[in-house]
Amino acid sequence: MDGTPLFDFNDKVSTEDWRVVNDGVMGGLSQGIFSINSEGHGFFRGNVSLENYGGFSSVRYRFETKDTSKFSQIQIRLKGDGKPYQFRVKADDRQRYSYIANIKTSGDWEILSIEFSEMYPAFRGRLLDLPNYSGIEMTEIAFLIGNKKEENFALEIDYIELL
Repeated sequence: MDGTPLFDFNDKVSTEDWRVVNDGVMGGLSQGIFSINSEGHGFFRGNVSLENYGGFSSVRYRFETKDTSKFSQIQIRLKGDGKPYQFRVKADDRQRYSYIANIKTSGDWEILSIEFSEMYPAFRGRLLDLPNYSGIEMTEIAFLIGNKKEENFALEIDYIELL
């Protein structure tokens, strides 16, 4: 890691402040689980179901609002399953929408760099007519899978940092 950590996973950290939100909030049946695996990485896994108008699973980490104005990007070291995910940010804890970056995982460990200015605003799958993420403040980060199909998923996360 070269930047300022937002979260550095290891076998001594707690996932207590990470919260899984599945489509059950809308009646869906998707199931996601988040834990620390035996290698000390954050491990988000489960199954996305389209039954009952479902179709997504997410894991979110909310923290005290940080001044992120000195940074321009987020760097994440992760290992996915070859599926697309969304990485999401909220600038304010009262904000209902998120700023989104679409990421495609390769199946191998990789380091992804996401420019703040490329993260677009959306709410419940709808693009909003607002500017992209300014990067001034941050209060929540999240990973979401919702590819409009039934699928199992697995995403390991080593660290998330600001650059």
